[in-house]
Amino acid sequence: MEIEERVAALERRMAALESTGRPEHTPADGDFWALDGLKAQLAEAAADDGGVLYAGAVRLPTGERYEWQSGGLAEDLLDRDWSEAADAFAALGHPVRLRLLREILGGRRTAAELADLEEIGTTGQIYHHLRQLTAAGWLHTTGRGRHEVPGGRVVPLLVLLTGARP
Repeated sequence: MEIEERVAALERRMAALESTGRPEHTPADGDFWALDGLKAQLAEAAADDGGVLYAGAVRLPTGERYEWQSGGLAEDLLDRDWSEAADAFAALGHPVRLRLLREILGGRRTAAELADLEEIGTTGQIYHHLRQLTAAGWLHTTGRGRHEVPGGRVVPLLVLLTGARP
């Protein structure tokens, strides 16, 4: 393919992406298989108000793999007491805690390993942040002082980070 054809193809693709408002990282044009599947399930359930679905298949830098999907009906989600989620969100509301989660997912699992990082704080501060994350369910402690993000929280955490992007 000559350069002019390649540029024209890229321009068409960019125009299509911009006109639909879809982010650039969306798979091939017209590829809404997850949304289409959700709509089909909602139609079968006669859920006129709609619903939400999130899913992911992740391989962490440590080699661990997680697959997860979850969802809910819009009516149930809108009727729920949202204040019940406040602690989980509050635990994520500190830059050091987010950094700790990223480092733990990357393989640094002990407080000593985390204390070696720059701009994380004192050992006491690190333990305070780890306790906050553990209390909110974003971490659990395994043997020998090792911290892990529970498997059922890996994809939801990444979904929240995706949703928080500007």
